[in-house]
Amino acid sequence: MSAASIDGKAFAAGLRARIAERVPTFRKATGRAPGLAVVLVGEDPASAVYVRSKGKQTREAGMESFEHKLPADTDQATLLSLVEQLNMDPAVDGILVQLPLPAHIDADEVLLRIDPDKDVDGFHPVNAGRLATGLPGFVPCTPLGCLMLLEDRLGDLSGLDAVVVGRSNIVGKPMAALLTAKSCTVTVAHSRTHNLPHYLRHADIVVAAVGRPHFVKGEWLKPGATVIDVGINRTENGLTGDVDFDSAASVAGAITPVPGGVGPMTIAVLLRNTLVAAHRREGVALEEGDI
Repeated sequence: MSAASIDGKAFAAGLRARIAERVPTFRKATGRAPGLAVVLVGEDPASAVYVRSKGKQTREAGMESFEHKLPADTDQATLLSLVEQLNMDPAVDGILVQLPLPAHIDADEVLLRIDPDKDVDGFHPVNAGRLATGLPGFVPCTPLGCLMLLEDRLGDLSGLDAVVVGRSNIVGKPMAALLTAKSCTVTVAHSRTHNLPHYLRHADIVVAAVGRPHFVKGEWLKPGATVIDVGINRTENGLTGDVDFDSAASVAGAITPVPGGVGPMTIAVLLRNTLVAAHRREGVALEEGDI
């Protein structure tokens, strides 16, 4: 048995195309394009590459990209002042402050200052609460992208057993909430879970987001399971996921590769959230079903 590869790159390209198709209608209704502001503090190389990619894909979708690059020694008050300006800017629908921030800045305080209705990263506690209680809000981009890949592969997820390996606020917790909302039976596990293989052997869906290379072994999986590998670990052999791909691919029914699986979905969903934010802020109807 060899698992089917879940092509996140192709799915993300299709999602970006559907988003771009909707931008002209929004522009006609409002006289402007949706706008995404990205704030980068410092010169972290990985963050700089990511911000450039976000800007490029935002513009390709027909949206406005507002990029604010601040020096690494920027103080907290200056950054918070910029966030407040963006909150008030009518041309800005989404605000993303690139993490990690320099050590002298309190990232939690910065994220708290972002208007929840412009929090297209979905990290604000208000949006976390909306997700937990089933209210409309913004969901972190990576878990929402994972859900899209799962539904594209499996269709209705109702009644399936799912294990999320990882409990971060960025992936693990919102992923569990999304799967619960889809009527899965969800177990949240992590690196300290006793007898993790016991839980995984019963899982129709496994989402690995624990931040450890090759942590999840193929022999732990239920035959035919769908495996979503969120991990991006830099090793001497290049990028690798949290799942031992070779052993998992011989057991699973379908699996995301690393790279090329979940990664491309994150920016595509960011654009999706920005489009949704723009429509909500302007009171323009948007059929969200296929985006």
